[in-house]
Amino acid sequence: MSNSIARPALVLGLLSCIGPFAIDMYLPAMPAIGTDLSATVQDMQGTITAYFVAFGLAQLVYGPWADQAGRKTPLYAGIAIFCLGTLLCMMAPSGAMLSAGRFVQGLGGAALMVVPRAIIRDMSTGNEATRLMAAMMLVFSVSPMLAPLAGSGLLLVTGWRGIFAALLVAAMFSVALLRFGQPETLPPALRQRFHAADTLRAAKRLLTDRGFVALTFLGAFGMASFFVFLASAAYVYTESFGLSPTGFSLAFAVNAISFIGASQAAGPLGLRFGAMRVMRVATLGFAVFTVGLAALAVTQGVGLYTCIIGLALGNACLGMVIPTTMVMALDDHGDIAGLASSLGGTLQMLTGGVIVAAMGPFFSADPAPMIVVIASCAVVALLLSRLTRAPQPKAAAAS
Repeated sequence: MSNSIARPALVLGLLSCIGPFAIDMYLPAMPAIGTDLSATVQDMQGTITAYFVAFGLAQLVYGPWADQAGRKTPLYAGIAIFCLGTLLCMMAPSGAMLSAGRFVQGLGGAALMVVPRAIIRDMSTGNEATRLMAAMMLVFSVSPMLAPLAGSGLLLVTGWRGIFAALLVAAMFSVALLRFGQPETLPPALRQRFHAADTLRAAKRLLTDRGFVALTFLGAFGMASFFVFLASAAYVYTESFGLSPTGFSLAFAVNAISFIGASQAAGPLGLRFGAMRVMRVATLGFAVFTVGLAALAVTQGVGLYTCIIGLALGNACLGMVIPTTMVMALDDHGDIAGLASSLGGTLQMLTGGVIVAAMGPFFSADPAPMIVVIASCAVVALLLSRLTRAPQPKAAAAS
């Protein structure tokens, strides 16, 4: 990796890690927090939903704001809001207050996901931008592998409130990183005024495009399956399978590695076989593995290793579905790619949050409900994959 790529990739990757760390460090502590705050499993899953809903809604704000005010101002604001939410979580006396704090965290954390992607577009285009994005994602990918282990370690040493103290320190570090390591990449001359009418017209165009909607919700149900796993896995692995928080973190890392590893193969496979073919085959594999695991869980029950392996195989397929659908959804909308990205991300996060909230009453430490809902999401994604079409290249303008 060249120095021209390595430095911005490291800075942007570390900034982007803050939001996911707020989820991944927290997971091993969910049962302990529930016990301490006298909160039910559903109450604790509500703290995950609150974060995702806020994260999804805020994406619609930070994208236009970053185009109007420059890249760094929304980032500073997002970090400040994230810090406020983290303080609320750290001092929360009840599950309801914890959910409120998580909602505020999500409002701030969204900036650290949306704006770095805009910075990449400012700095480079074409193959160079693709290389920078891939390098940033490589840095970003340490979160689901290391954050749960860090969270379980802090849980043992400091208790669960120490996890939020660590997130606060990380947010303070991100301020220094932004101040000294990341220059402003959008000069005032290139900033755009926000026009509500134009934005509404563009949003209507997207929402009436069958291909965009199908691909967006295909990815949404894929992401929802992962949100269901995030909301339930800590209880399943610790209470049903008897793992310690550290053991859960290692089991979680297996699924994260399978997802991340497969996602790195999506690009090369798409170049060789075509993105549409890769997406459809991966979606079929996702459904086959998860439905098979669900059938086993309902009829015979599943053991720890069967659950880990089955979910890892399903998540490996999902790792090829998510990036492929994101790229394909934007292919026909290059002129409004920023809005398409923000709107698609919002719809996906909200879909995941709604599914977790709707299924919450049925979840327990038993792995079967979690697996059945994941498999149901996979089946819906498979059906949507059959409604999509390959993006059509724009006709060349007449000379």
